Amino acid sequence: MVLQQAFQRDPALWLARMCPDEPVLFFDPARLRATAALFMAHFPGEVTYAVKANPDSAVLDGLVAAGMAAFDVASPEEMALVRKAAPQARLHYHNPIRSQAEIAAARRYGITSWSVDRMSELDKLGPLEGAEIAVRLKLPVAGAAYDFGSKFGAGPEPTGALLRAVVARGGVPSLTFHPGTQCREAQAWQSYIRAAVQIVSDAGIRLHRLNVGGGFPAHREDPAPDLPALFAAIDGAVAAGFGAERPALVCEPGRAMVAEAFDLALRIKARDGVTVFLNDGVYGALGEWRDMGPSTRLTVLGADGHPRIGGNRPMTVFGPTCDSLDRLPDRLPLPEALEEGDYLLVHGCGAYSAALATQFNGYGARRIVTLAR
Repeated sequence: MVLQQAFQRDPALWLARMCPDEPVLFFDPARLRATAALFMAHFPGEVTYAVKANPDSAVLDGLVAAGMAAFDVASPEEMALVRKAAPQARLHYHNPIRSQAEIAAARRYGITSWSVDRMSELDKLGPLEGAEIAVRLKLPVAGAAYDFGSKFGAGPEPTGALLRAVVARGGVPSLTFHPGTQCREAQAWQSYIRAAVQIVSDAGIRLHRLNVGGGFPAHREDPAPDLPALFAAIDGAVAAGFGAERPALVCEPGRAMVAEAFDLALRIKARDGVTVFLNDGVYGALGEWRDMGPSTRLTVLGADGHPRIGGNRPMTVFGPTCDSLDRLPDRLPLPEALEEGDYLLVHGCGAYSAALATQFNGYGARRIVTLAR
């Protein structure tokens, strides 16, 4: 169960006053609205939020209030969450592997777009009758924090065959791809767009829409990513490649949409020289740090709420569970003056933090404090 509480604007003041011993997520609705506004103002197409990044009801409600009308969903449970927040929202079901029961549930919820990456999954959908089918392409493109093509996606030749099959069965052909997570350079999208142009030309069809996926970077290290510049590069590549047959564009940000809306406060349980124990770890809100490495956007606060100053020292960091695997893969630069009872405030922690927490050994971030301006 997630515990919600509204309080003041400054997490440091709240920590000094309340002295929580459990992890705390600070939710800033104004930051969420600002990020949603940036995407909707600058991306040249439809923006769909990838619910998997953070399915909390406060996030969904906040995005709907900001004008978000389309969502990328991966399961019937996510469909139900979105329908509760926005009964008329457009749902893009772009998890390409589904059971028959999931397909039946999705039809009951009403799906705007389905994705497929193999003929057997297209066959499961049966008669298409004007349904939009986005074939998922994969390429060996560098630039992501880790490979998204190892599980989903079809190569260029099978993608062309699937697109032709969609048309032959009465479907509306679209194409989708996901360049991978935390892509900071436009080249990742541009490579996919060039490949899409060739595939569509070879297949002899015209795309209804091109979904350029997610992959947009959150601010995990400086400098902050320039999202409008990435959008402009995508727009330019589509215009240059498709010309008069340009498809409508769709994107599905998750991480970049919600990361900045949350900060995570962790407490130092113990320090032994250069070894530190936190009250959460890789089984909780830091689960992604095993694969992506630690964020560099950290503030260390004393128990009184004031920042720890002075030089940093690389330290080995463990989480709170009894499993020795509960350890950050890289040493973390932390203040030499760090003490037991201090707080580590991790900025930009709204994506995949609470969503990945397992509650193993009874630990994990469950408390959310909503900040009020």
